[in-house]
Amino acid sequence: VQLQASGGGLVQAGGSLRLSCAASVRTVSAYAMGWFRQAPGKEREFVVAISGSGSSTYYADSVKGRFTISRDNAKNTVYLQMNSLKPDDTAAYYCAAKLGGNYYPISQYKYWGQGTQVTVSS
Repeated sequence: VQLQASGGGLVQAGGSLRLSCAASVRTVSAYAMGWFRQAPGKEREFVVAISGSGSSTYYADSVKGRFTISRDNAKNTVYLQMNSLKPDDTAAYYCAAKLGGNYYPISQYKYWGQGTQVTVSS
């Protein structure tokens, strides 16, 4: 499984960005997908995840109501719509894939894409 994240950039506080993660895999619907982020000097943390079918989503408290994850299995792509961005959202964002449930622990994710940088200015 290969993952390619894109869509990061520089945005002012209160603005929006949409990240994309393209997956190179035969049956993408078999994989749950997650987004994690890592700010300088901090550990990588869970942001959001979505089940393989897209019927279930899981959010970190810090992004609930502002971020929305979705997926288009026909396009092998997962999206992260980020609204009302805050300077604290500044980080490298990584998409990841896994089989099975247990969506929150970073250790559960076997496949990782490269990071895409999101910078939110105040």
